[in-house]
Amino acid sequence: MTVTTSPQDPSTPFWSTRYGIAAAVPTDNMIARSLKTYGEWTEQTSDLLSALVDERHVVLEFGAEYAAHALWMSRAVGPGGQVHMVEPRRIRFQQSCATIALNGLDNVFAHAVWLGGSRGQHILRGDGRPDESVRGVTLDSLRLASLQLLKINETDALIDLIAGGVETLKTYRPLIYARLSGSEKAAGEVEAIKALGYRVWSHLPYLFNRENHAGVAQNLFPGVVQQNVIAASAGGNVDFTDLVEL
Repeated sequence: MTVTTSPQDPSTPFWSTRYGIAAAVPTDNMIARSLKTYGEWTEQTSDLLSALVDERHVVLEFGAEYAAHALWMSRAVGPGGQVHMVEPRRIRFQQSCATIALNGLDNVFAHAVWLGGSRGQHILRGDGRPDESVRGVTLDSLRLASLQLLKINETDALIDLIAGGVETLKTYRPLIYARLSGSEKAAGEVEAIKALGYRVWSHLPYLFNRENHAGVAQNLFPGVVQQNVIAASAGGNVDFTDLVEL
């Protein structure tokens, strides 16, 4: 399928992005504005992780972010790998699935659940919208056959997710790439990862990429970075010498 349109065209139901076609969504948040304007989302994250994700890998991403990164991860793992896209919010889940379907990504598996420390109903606060109740499951309960990368985009989720995934993390020792939840919680989140026998490095990707897919020079997010970390098993051979270890 070929769509000859630019990400800036407000009339199209599709956006052309660096890694495929995205279903157009309301641009009321930074992720959607970036996808529409630049045809990509936090490309510095993709640059870092793309060197670590290989064919036949299994990747799990918590917080689909309109499948922006699932698109390139699907390519990276190939037909023999799997991308598990977990999105607890109903509308965002449906929007992300639309993008997956548009691109015909057979190796992406979508889960409309919350990943936490226990099973049961989880309440998502609406930030001005109605609260949502979603089924909560644990990482261990998914019984993945393998896992090379755990990518956590949801804030205020990391510690509980780890608590519900101890066996999976001990068995497969995946790389962990996670967004921190702010200065008051960051230290506890880093320590929770270290307690599993991981080394942790800081990664601060800028939201604006001068060499963005659409070639747009305007910076909509001046000076804005994400507070992320990448972690690798202390017994492994992965070392990020160009990043600050925490």
